[in-house]
Amino acid sequence: MNDVSLHQFLVLYTWFPLAVLLLFMLLIARFYQKFSGERTFFWLYILNAILFGAMCVRYASMGIVVGDIVSDILALLAGSLLIFLVLLLRFRMINKKKIDSTL
Repeated sequence: MNDVSLHQFLVLYTWFPLAVLLLFMLLIARFYQKFSGERTFFWLYILNAILFGAMCVRYASMGIVVGDIVSDILALLAGSLLIFLVLLLRFRMINKKKIDSTL
């Protein structure tokens, strides 16, 4: 096994634990939306997994980690979307509890 194939294996392997974590977050957001009635946009976690998957496939097929603008844009979009979704879910869950505890 040479260095390029090891790099490809490791890049593609990292997507699977990430996909499991995104699925877990999707289930938390869906559960919260179902029982609280607030929109959490849980279906966007699937788009996020697709973007991260495309980024990993692109990195693995190129054989280089830096210098590919398409992979970098995919990483930026996926990371920004994940930050938005996590913060949205956090603020929806935390602010609801603060309002209820003051009443």
